[in-house]
Amino acid sequence: MKLAVVGGGSTYTPELIDGFARLRDTLPIEELVLVDPAADRLDLVGPLARRIFAKQGHPGRITTTADLDAGVDGADAVLLQLRVGGQAAREQDETWPLECGCVGQETTGAGGLAKAMRTVPVVLDIAERVRRTNPDAWIIDFTNPVGIVTRALLQAGHKAVGLCNVAIGFQRKFARLLDVAPSEVHLDHVGLNHLSWELGVRLGGPDGEDVLPRLLAEHGEAVAADLRMSPALLDRLGVVPSYYLRYFYAHDEVVRELATKPSRAAEVAAMEKDLLALYADPALDEKPALLAKRGGAFYSEAAVDLAASLLGGGGSEIQVVNTYNNGTLPFLPDDAVIETQARVDGTGAVPLAVPALDPLFAGLVAGVTAYEDLALRAALHGGRDRVFKALLAHPLIGQSEYAEGLTDRLIAHNREHLAWA
Repeated sequence: MKLAVVGGGSTYTPELIDGFARLRDTLPIEELVLVDPAADRLDLVGPLARRIFAKQGHPGRITTTADLDAGVDGADAVLLQLRVGGQAAREQDETWPLECGCVGQETTGAGGLAKAMRTVPVVLDIAERVRRTNPDAWIIDFTNPVGIVTRALLQAGHKAVGLCNVAIGFQRKFARLLDVAPSEVHLDHVGLNHLSWELGVRLGGPDGEDVLPRLLAEHGEAVAADLRMSPALLDRLGVVPSYYLRYFYAHDEVVRELATKPSRAAEVAAMEKDLLALYADPALDEKPALLAKRGGAFYSEAAVDLAASLLGGGGSEIQVVNTYNNGTLPFLPDDAVIETQARVDGTGAVPLAVPALDPLFAGLVAGVTAYEDLALRAALHGGRDRVFKALLAHPLIGQSEYAEGLTDRLIAHNREHLAWA
């Protein structure tokens, strides 16, 4: 089995390598190729990846290359974890929206649209090159904004599934609070990527006992603290929202916070500098503790599980993924991409049936889905008017004056990445 990781020079990669090494019985990789145009990063990440495999006794071969076509040739699955424009572009995504009084974040609001505009054309080009060399390869997308990118891939006819670590993070957190094995915890996870809610927490399987009421009663303060939301809000909602919902439920508070502290991009850039220095140490043969602060916790385990199921191995039958709606949420188009529990096998992902979504949640899902549709049109076809309409449709913007100002800033800060600008 051959896997390729596009964006393999990322500081995330040792987390992925650690999962591949530990879970080699679930996903028996024979060859792993790290693909990245940044040779300086590959020169650090590649040797560390080989040392991690060696320490854990993994027999697989790890190679590195800047040649995308060579790297993906013959791959059974291609994982995408790239960031077009790097942390410098992220820094902009998190700052210029604040000038208009709107949240600055790399996947939500105007910053999220900017990232989609930069990313979708690049990902589609990669996917087309994968299809030319190996049309049977699965594409697993971890590149944000995952929902929009996955929709672009699926609409272009690619064998693709989107992946995020939010759900597995909740699963592991709830398992600790309930003092059970993670495999015992199944989530009624419904919504869109970075716009989702845990409607139930079931023990033993998708049809098991729902212990969410007990979880909130006994551990509501701890859960709320992690989300930076009030326990009273969780009590009123009766569910556990993704922490990304704080951008919607406390937008103005978040904007004030973001305006008075360094951006997350600046923090991550400094952290990446330290991580790369650690990776350069030839004695390092495991992922460093600092990597846990970088983000992406449990990403490797979710990726292994998904790849194993898609490739006919020993992955879990039910997983939370991003895939076509296909009637699961009846108020959305079939070709909307939702994030929910799905049955995954070698043919792809099929969402499980979900209960009717409360209007409190359904309305927001419908509004953001409409924005994502407009965002994808803007990313595919360009044009100032399409950018403006996508921004105007976003629930966090929604005013023409804001949309005008944000449109001007998005284009000015991303001109080098926009072929039409």
